[in-house]
Amino acid sequence: MSFHRNTLLELLEGVQTFEKDVYPENVNLFESLAYDQTPPTLFITCADSRISPSMITQTEPGELFLIRNVGNIVPAYGEMIGAVSSAIEYAVGALKVKNIVVCGHSNCGAMNALLDLNSPKLEKMPTVKRWLRNSEAAYAAMRGLKAEDAGPADIKSLAESNVLLQLTHLRTHPVVAGALARGELTIQGWYYDIKKGEILVLDEQSRASRPVSDVIAELKKTAKKNA
Repeated sequence: MSFHRNTLLELLEGVQTFEKDVYPENVNLFESLAYDQTPPTLFITCADSRISPSMITQTEPGELFLIRNVGNIVPAYGEMIGAVSSAIEYAVGALKVKNIVVCGHSNCGAMNALLDLNSPKLEKMPTVKRWLRNSEAAYAAMRGLKAEDAGPADIKSLAESNVLLQLTHLRTHPVVAGALARGELTIQGWYYDIKKGEILVLDEQSRASRPVSDVIAELKKTAKKNA
């Protein structure tokens, strides 16, 4: 069983370990990041505590510009001008990221909630309920599936549909549309299976999920052809 830092004291002790052990071993990296950032990728994922973007992608500080929220949602442009929209605009317009990944995951609480937006539990969380309205079109593809009838495979399908929907929303943002038109940006959807430690890449055209190995082979083939 993993050890959880449950108290503020334990969190601060973790900070102390970082300051005494981790930072000195990576001092050159942190000094290079002190006054500027040039992350190549905007990574949009759920706020779920089980997801560690840097661990999944094996990246270091400075490589991922992160947006995290309940359900890895990207509201269509103009629907909810706020934190997500402004972060996207800054990442693409100012930082000039070259990639955007929207990553959903298994056993997502937001997807379970989306199956029953009229649940009494959500009545006590009106902000969450309103936020999840940005994913209603993904639920529509489930043909009226009831929460009590949904199994793990259904939640997976809904999570994948939600990622594809958020990619569609992402394309409505002017800064993204412009960068895509100029060939300066690539966007991709992922599904992360927590238990298996596996990422699947979602194909927007076929709506199928593909193993990372297949996508890597395809990208290497394309790069070789264009070299």
